[in-house]
Amino acid sequence: MNYWTQLSIEFANQKNYLDELFKVYPTIPEGIRDIDEELWKEVESSFKKKDNIKLLETLLKFNLFPIKDSYVAYLRKDKSAIKRNPETVNRLCGRLYEMGLDKIYEKCTEPKETNRQIGPLFKRWISKGSLGVLPVPLKKFLSTKENAILDASDAEMKQFAKEHIGYMRDKGLDFVARFNGKYVIGEAKFLTDFGGHQNAQFEDAISTLTENVDAITIAILDGVLYIKGKNKMYRRITEELSEHNIMSALVLREFLYSIT
Repeated sequence: MNYWTQLSIEFANQKNYLDELFKVYPTIPEGIRDIDEELWKEVESSFKKKDNIKLLETLLKFNLFPIKDSYVAYLRKDKSAIKRNPETVNRLCGRLYEMGLDKIYEKCTEPKETNRQIGPLFKRWISKGSLGVLPVPLKKFLSTKENAILDASDAEMKQFAKEHIGYMRDKGLDFVARFNGKYVIGEAKFLTDFGGHQNAQFEDAISTLTENVDAITIAILDGVLYIKGKNKMYRRITEELSEHNIMSALVLREFLYSIT
């Protein structure tokens, strides 16, 4: 097995992994969402009048609809469908009336889901100098031969990688660096659960490892994949992908300074 993967597994299973990981991904929920108070007055009015169409039309203007239903996204994209589908409207509004105004308001102002806030946190952690060097803009990154981390957007990192190291994927990168004269590229993910979207995130990061580029490719992964057992992610990193550089952000610094 890859040394850095093994080190990450040991860290996760034997040390205060989650306590340390919180320094990288401090997933503190945001405050409640702001909503337009004038729109809310329209919600209250249509709710009290039992004006189903107006109630739905107004609630669909908010960023967060108060109930999860597979048909809501369709109505968001085609507002005219509201008047053509009275049974769907009545079904949705029946649930809304059961909830009551207080619960509707609570749902419409819920904080963003934690996993939607995770994306920028890895870069914020790097920007604090956690890896021993501060990220620098592209011009300085190109002008120096010293160890450096590129400070750029995902898209800008992708463009740099295409121009300088033969990167071919139409997908942004989370990490571009140069240590001991060698480029290092990779993606960073915090995998909070198994299945669905999290599996897709895992596969997305892994696909970068097989790129034929003039650089060291890595997957900076954290979360449930290091839990020993029969889960698919753990099997993949310890068997099928055992020769690739898959590691926790918590061992990344040691990895970078080990490059020869």
